[in-house]
Amino acid sequence: MLGIFELSLQVLNSFNPAKYGPTQTGDAPWLAQTNAAPFAGVSYIPNTPLETQIPIAGNVNNTNIFQRLAILSPYFPNPRGFGVNEYSVPFGSNVTWLNMVHRHGSRYPEVSGDAAERTLGLKLAAAEGKFAGHGPLSFLNDWKFMLGAEILVPNGKAELFQSGTLHYYQYGHLYPNNGSKIIVRSTTQRRMYESAEYFLAGFFGLSWTQNATLELAIEWPGFNNTLAGYKQCNHTGWLTAREGDLDWTLSDTYNAQALCAYETVGLGFSHFCGLFTYEEWEGYEYALDIAFSAGTAFGSPVGRAIGVGYVQEVLARMQHHVITDPAAQINTTLDNNTVTFPVDQNINLDFSHDANIISILAAFGLTQFADYLPTSHIKKDREFVMSYLEPFAGRLDIELIKTPTPVNPDRSAKKIYLDGEPTTYVHFILNQRLREQGRRGVCEMSIFLRVMEKEIEKADYDYACFGDYDLPAYGEIKDGRPIR
Repeated sequence: MLGIFELSLQVLNSFNPAKYGPTQTGDAPWLAQTNAAPFAGVSYIPNTPLETQIPIAGNVNNTNIFQRLAILSPYFPNPRGFGVNEYSVPFGSNVTWLNMVHRHGSRYPEVSGDAAERTLGLKLAAAEGKFAGHGPLSFLNDWKFMLGAEILVPNGKAELFQSGTLHYYQYGHLYPNNGSKIIVRSTTQRRMYESAEYFLAGFFGLSWTQNATLELAIEWPGFNNTLAGYKQCNHTGWLTAREGDLDWTLSDTYNAQALCAYETVGLGFSHFCGLFTYEEWEGYEYALDIAFSAGTAFGSPVGRAIGVGYVQEVLARMQHHVITDPAAQINTTLDNNTVTFPVDQNINLDFSHDANIISILAAFGLTQFADYLPTSHIKKDREFVMSYLEPFAGRLDIELIKTPTPVNPDRSAKKIYLDGEPTTYVHFILNQRLREQGRRGVCEMSIFLRVMEKEIEKADYDYACFGDYDLPAYGEIKDGRPIR
């Protein structure tokens, strides 16, 4: 019996790698460069913990309404792309640099601002026992408001962890892994810095503090902060698409749709979701599209201005210099110091808010998203769809790709490269889909930088944010800047 025991110990010991010293990890992946498959098509998505298959009246195409909730949609990759062909990185080229700006994950409703869904929840809770719901509304007889406030829900934490893991597979090779730490930026709001922490745990593991230093910018009015640019713009509060009070019944109905979204991400399921038809969910999404287009995008006089400071930071990183002159929302105390604003990092990770990222797209001059959205009917063929642009945990990845010579515009041709000098291209990827940027979905960096000089001027930051002009009517602004 003793011999069998000793033999068992030997067998178990043979499976114990610790006796050979520290275990060796593999090389960092580089899927952004090595992936030979196109972007579109079937991709594995983990089982979601949320119940999102609720039958919806009128949903003839079996579309998931949780991809119709605009900024309240749980994260999903853009299903239709942005109208350009998507190709793998050509052999011989290298993805050499990344700038990511990432929205926080799914959260509970806010306490202030437009958190009218919280008001509805408290209103229903106060009416308990004073009415009787029947049929689809019978759940209200026992319903209680069970949502927290502002912070990440469990699914929001998972969204950021999964994104960090995804980004490691895509760009892990860009991390130097030489003992140095990269600077990662977020803000002092809890859901913001926790989003960064969960992302970094997915990217590096639980010991991420050995690999990165998290730099938090103060998120409060009066403090320069490009990750919350609307805090330094007086005219941000103008909502040109929302004038006057809505009828209570209509308002409550609208907010019940928001409760569907918040209860689902917070509790996993919501009875409110099945109360509305598919057409009503299309209307809900469109209403939020109008609000954001008019509030912080091309339909707003401050659309470009809110995001222009961040754009200037991206351009400074691309050209490896600090920012010395105060401009827009830039904090020159931080951005004029290579310790707090590194200019030679190959991987730059920032965390921001939905409204801010939409303004960043406008400040970059991505006029593909400058649709005018009529209020009389739903414009079906629009590019400005907030569900696709900024769901919870939405992200914009900007890559630099270096090629030995210019890439042939005809990617189907046998000759991949044209004659010429080494070329660097700028690549915009929004929610895992290539954003139109020139004829090939990419743009030569030299051309990109020249164009950006003009786009920055268009923002007209000082006048847009602090100028003396009247609130424009909805539809008057089409280019994200005030009319002079």
